Amino acid sequence: MFTAAEPKHGFDSMKFTAYISPFLAAASLALVSCGGGAATADGRQVMTATILPVKHIVEQIVGQDFAIDVLVPAGASPETFEPSPKQYIRLNESQMVFATGLIDFENALLARMERRDYLVDLSRGIELMAGSCSHGDHKAIAACGREAAAKGMPHGIDPHIWTSPRELRTMARNVYEAVMMRYPDSVKYTRSYEEFDGRLRRLDDECRAMCEASRTKAFVVYHPALTYFARAYGLEQIAVETDGKEPSARELARVIDRARAAHVTALLYQSQFPRSVVEVVARDIGVECHEIDPMAEDVENNILEITRTITESGH
Repeated sequence: MFTAAEPKHGFDSMKFTAYISPFLAAASLALVSCGGGAATADGRQVMTATILPVKHIVEQIVGQDFAIDVLVPAGASPETFEPSPKQYIRLNESQMVFATGLIDFENALLARMERRDYLVDLSRGIELMAGSCSHGDHKAIAACGREAAAKGMPHGIDPHIWTSPRELRTMARNVYEAVMMRYPDSVKYTRSYEEFDGRLRRLDDECRAMCEASRTKAFVVYHPALTYFARAYGLEQIAVETDGKEPSARELARVIDRARAAHVTALLYQSQFPRSVVEVVARDIGVECHEIDPMAEDVENNILEITRTITESGH
C-alpha cells in the first residue's frame, strides 16, 4: 500500500479534490446502478496500470480478458503527469490497479483511491536501491524522502525496477498472485504466468551472457534509469544528471574522467533530456550517443536492445 505524498509541480490537492468531487459522485452512482466496474464496448472489464511497462506485465498474465488502462500515456513523463477527471473515475472503477509503488505521482494519486484493496504494489519483495526518485522539484524531493523513509531507505529510492529481468520476475509474480486471489479458478492465468516467467529467465540468461562476454563493464547514461540493470550484471552506471539537475562544468568533467577511466563505449540518453549536453559528453569521451526509452511498453525487447547497445557499441 502507499503512503500519501505531497504532489509535485504545484499540484493543489484541495483544489483537485473539489474539482473532482462531482465526477466521483457520478462514478459512485454508476457503480451502484450498474453493479460496479468500468467496461469497454466489447464488454471487457477494466484493469489499470500506472505506466506502460506495468501494462505489459499485466497483459502477459491476463491476456485479452481485461482492457488495461494506462495512466501515463506513451511520450508523457511520470514526473509531470497529472490525471484527468475521466482517468480518476476509471481508476476507481477498475477491477484492479497495478503500480510500481515508487513513483511520486502514484503516491499522490493512489492515496486518494476509494477502493484501496484493489491496489497492487509491484515493488513488494524487491531489494530496493538508493537513488533519485524525484526530478528537480523541492516538494517532490521532500515527498521522495518521506516515501524512502517509509520503506526503510533514508536517501531516496530508485524507482526503475522494471529495467532488470530479475526485478521483472518479482513484479510478474506479484501481479500473478494478486490476480489469482481475485480469480482463483482461472487455470490459464497460471499457464500464462509460467510462460512469461520462463521468457524472463531466458532473457536474464541472454543479457548476462552478453555482459560477461563483452569487454565493456561500464556505460554512461544521462538520467540514471538503469540502476537495477547495472546491479544485475555487474556493470557501472555513470550518470550525467543527478537529482534532476544538469551537471555543472566541474561535475561534467568528473563524469568524462570516470567514463574514460572505465573505457566506456556507449552513452545512452532519453529523448526528453537535452541532447546538447549529451553530445558534449559523448564528443569528449569519444563515443556515440544512443537514444533509449526506459518507459517503452515492450520491456522484454527494450531490455534486450539496451543490453546489445551497451555490450556491442565500439566493437
